Amino acid sequence: MNNNDFASVLQRSGIRPTGNRLLIYGIMHATQNAVSMSDLEHMLPELDKSTIFRTLTLFNEKHLIHGAEDAGGMKYCIRDNNEVFDADESHCHFYCESCGKTYCLDKSVISNLALPEGFVMHGLNYLVKGICAECTNKESC
Repeated sequence: MNNNDFASVLQRSGIRPTGNRLLIYGIMHATQNAVSMSDLEHMLPELDKSTIFRTLTLFNEKHLIHGAEDAGGMKYCIRDNNEVFDADESHCHFYCESCGKTYCLDKSVISNLALPEGFVMHGLNYLVKGICAECTNKESC
């Protein structure tokens, strides 16, 4: 994808594609895993914290990204399919205990959780902890 593609994605989500927003979305798209605000600050030292925070907040409000809490705090990943957003979307995240990366596993299946009568679920996220494929391969060498 290029900046024109990113601009189209932002526009379809109701977000004006400014230079900073395109930069942040492009970095998030390129990482292929969840990133923290701190990660983005290190990858984009030319942007201030408030710009990054406001952009993440906007992207999250417009359902372009979603947050996942792992052992290191809040991380954000791009939704696999930003064309269709399901408010009850449920999926897994995988946290690698070796490298500290968090991966969004959008295509994984989560069964419905039976809640007590009167409880209403608005979403469900699982965090699976273990060792990612890259780290597993490093250990086996």
